[in-house]
Amino acid sequence: MNGPIAEYEALLKAGELKPDADQRHAAERLQQLHEDLQSYPSVPSTATRVKRWRLAKLFNWSGRDAKAPRGVYLWGGVGRGKSMLMDLFFANAPVKAKRRVHFHQFMLEVHEEIHTFRHMEPSEKIAYGATAGADDPIPPVARKIAIQATLLCFDELQVADVADAGILGRLFEELLARGVVVVATSNRVPQDLYKDGLNRSIILPFIALIEREWDVLPLNGPTDYRLERLSGVDIYHMPNGDDATAKLREAFFRLTDHSVDDAQSVPSETLGVHGRELFVPKSLKGVSVFSFKRLCMNPLGAADYLAIARHYHTVILVGVPKMTKAQRNEAKRFVTLIDALYEHRVKLLIAADAPPQELYPAGDGAFEFERTVSRLMEMQSQDYLALGHGGL
Repeated sequence: MNGPIAEYEALLKAGELKPDADQRHAAERLQQLHEDLQSYPSVPSTATRVKRWRLAKLFNWSGRDAKAPRGVYLWGGVGRGKSMLMDLFFANAPVKAKRRVHFHQFMLEVHEEIHTFRHMEPSEKIAYGATAGADDPIPPVARKIAIQATLLCFDELQVADVADAGILGRLFEELLARGVVVVATSNRVPQDLYKDGLNRSIILPFIALIEREWDVLPLNGPTDYRLERLSGVDIYHMPNGDDATAKLREAFFRLTDHSVDDAQSVPSETLGVHGRELFVPKSLKGVSVFSFKRLCMNPLGAADYLAIARHYHTVILVGVPKMTKAQRNEAKRFVTLIDALYEHRVKLLIAADAPPQELYPAGDGAFEFERTVSRLMEMQSQDYLALGHGGL
């Protein structure tokens, strides 16, 4: 038998995983979905995205000719194996038109598509996929997504934005109607999505859809693999230099299961931030690597840091200097960065030239920097490291 269950069994046999009833149940459900996808979708899986788009425009295809297999929503605490199971499923999924994406990044793209549609001429809207005279962007945007990917796998489904909350129910109703299959991971049970958020009632249709259309599976087994991998790993390294770099490199490969001998193959990526692209030098399995120079010596702001905090559960930051009065702008950006990471419970591994209390001892904003010192200290604690990633 091929598929996620065979690889899961192999990891158990190799001692990489410990027996866990929740994990096994989830692996078995993902195996069933794997088998359901063997003869799905109705549009040939060998077609490229361009061919699918042209085919859709020619025959006005909307994906409504096939009912999607039930989706899967995996939720649980940090480090319980949600992303690992997603890895096993996605890598083996017998669908070529598939995409795995961080949920926050996906929603940024959706909002960009909506913005583009709203500024189109009527003829352009029709060419995009809208019916004549229709100004509602959700159906044509969902149609475009469905044409590009039959299977969508989302990392860290969470809702922290009222703009997202307001469209999710309708968007996913349209996607499911077009035969899109969804698998998602989240730190939260569906009923806790957007908990205490502004005008929370607008998220309830999406929660109802999850509970009606997807199988909701908990992963709250006894082993926190992420915390276990951080056990014995120093979080704050001094000073910057070869020794600190070597230790952080080792931590990166320990967190991502990537071979330290294959360092050159670690991919980079870009994050979309309000129509701009933010370059991420190294990114793998929710862990990213940045330099202080890239993040704090360039004209970045809260939106950039928020995108990083939402997208990565762990950030490795190198090259943090002891800042002088003349570096007040860099210090201010560093404060904003740490605030974003802290508020989203991002794990921060850092290499610096001084302990937190000596990073910016004097200058404009030094008083406000004391809060950053406190947060940097707390972010090294076991209690903080055990927290799940995310805000609302």
